[in-house]
Amino acid sequence: MTTSGRGVHAVVFDLGGVLIDWNPRHLYRGLFEGDDEAMEAFLGEVCTPEWNSMQDAGRPWDEAVAELVARHPDARDLIVAFHERWDEMLGGPIEGMVEILRELQGGAIPLYALSNWSAEKFPIAKARYPFLAWFRDIVISGDLGTIKPDPAMFRALVQRTGIDPATAVYVDDSGPNVAAAAELGFAAIRFVGAGPLRRELASRGLPILERAAGA
Repeated sequence: MTTSGRGVHAVVFDLGGVLIDWNPRHLYRGLFEGDDEAMEAFLGEVCTPEWNSMQDAGRPWDEAVAELVARHPDARDLIVAFHERWDEMLGGPIEGMVEILRELQGGAIPLYALSNWSAEKFPIAKARYPFLAWFRDIVISGDLGTIKPDPAMFRALVQRTGIDPATAVYVDDSGPNVAAAAELGFAAIRFVGAGPLRRELASRGLPILERAAGA
């Protein structure tokens, strides 16, 4: 593998919240006709992040929807929409991140992805975003039956790709995921925006252009 000046052999990215703007509010703002309070109550009490994470861990969507509709029959249509209109929750790429990927790829740095994502839904995202084809491999939680920050996710990535955590950078917007990666030896970076990430990657000797703040 190509090595940067600081001994980084690979960069591993989380997807949602780092490269892809996935947010159920993209769909539900329209379904709730601008009633943000009702929307937030629904997403906090019915189609919760914990419920969605079980699909990321491999639970079939039909089963998940049926179970939730049985508990909240009055919200049936809204629950079904989470499954059947899932593609409408996908926004664009996170601002500035495609450029960073392009620069790393141009510098011959191997790119990988490790993401909590439903195996049923990931093909939709893969078809939507051409830059996902730039990754040498993408490891999805739904295929493994577990989710980050479970160390098994990171070990599966290492086993499947052969990368050495000691010479790999890992980027994620979740603090627990970053901590789990660091525990296993990755140079783990908490993502807060493309600008800070660009500067961090450049400081580690990766082939990335440093830009002035606001550029």
